[in-house]
Amino acid sequence: MFRLAWAILLCLSAILLLAVPTLSQQAKPAAKVDESTISKSEPQDRPSKIISHEDIDKQKQKETSSINVLPPDAFLLKAVAQEPSKTTQQPGGNDAADLSKKLANPVASLISFPIQTNFDFGMGTGSGWRNTTNVQPVIPVALNKDWNLISRTIVPIIHQGNVVAQGTSQSGLGDTVQSLFLSPNKTEPFIWGAGPAILIPTATNDFLGSKQLGLGPTIVALKQQSGWTFGGLWNHIWRVGGRSSRPRVNSDFIQPFLAYSTKDGWTYTLNTESTYDWTGKSWSVPIHFVVAKVVRLGKQPVSFGGSVRCWATSPAGGPEGCGLRIVVTGIFPKK
Repeated sequence: MFRLAWAILLCLSAILLLAVPTLSQQAKPAAKVDESTISKSEPQDRPSKIISHEDIDKQKQKETSSINVLPPDAFLLKAVAQEPSKTTQQPGGNDAADLSKKLANPVASLISFPIQTNFDFGMGTGSGWRNTTNVQPVIPVALNKDWNLISRTIVPIIHQGNVVAQGTSQSGLGDTVQSLFLSPNKTEPFIWGAGPAILIPTATNDFLGSKQLGLGPTIVALKQQSGWTFGGLWNHIWRVGGRSSRPRVNSDFIQPFLAYSTKDGWTYTLNTESTYDWTGKSWSVPIHFVVAKVVRLGKQPVSFGGSVRCWATSPAGGPEGCGLRIVVTGIFPKK
């Protein structure tokens, strides 16, 4: 804006410098000719003055010097002010700040493919450990201009040792949780989504899952303002089928979160992913402080994040102390 105003001011100055001499010449009255002083013997029609090439060159130099009142780069500044630079990336839906903000929103209209790896320790008799890699694609579908349907799937891949008994280990899939959120395509007064949560017994080992089919409601609500994202996600799942010999699935999942995203793509998040087991009457409460950054690998935007994962409480034989979380998220913005 400053460059545009400066260029306009200089252009106006040039116009005035050119116009003032012309106007002064037009306004000056013509000198009155005393016909009596004209010699009768002098011819009335004088021959016109012959203009040489030297006079033409002098006139061109004069005109050039009168026009060139702008600095040499004034026209370039004016052109830059009128036309955005092609080498500068214009703000848009794919920049790092916008993508990090959308990643902080569980029901954003953005296809993402997070792979989250968690390391927990102190399990079983104290020497047990567990590595859980959650593959959790998020796929939004626009139903119409007012509503979106967001699919969030969590497929755990588990490898653990010394948890069931000393010197033993188990590996395989855990139970899958599939959530569907119906969400309006607006952000005021806040963002929300609601739908069903389904527990699917996909565990490949009896010690890695419940062997039960579960169903219940899930709700998410959040607000985004000035780089901040705060809100919470909740679901409750009851058993609707599966082995009756196993402890009955009846649990709440509560995830409050607070995140701050910077203009250069960094996001700092504090959350907890708490579960209350109504059958066992016990809490599992891990607390996370996550730092993530959106970068580009070629043209592909990717988010890399890491977190300390500390357990405030867990059931008997559950994780203790602090572990780690590493998250890599592929981001696929709409074209």
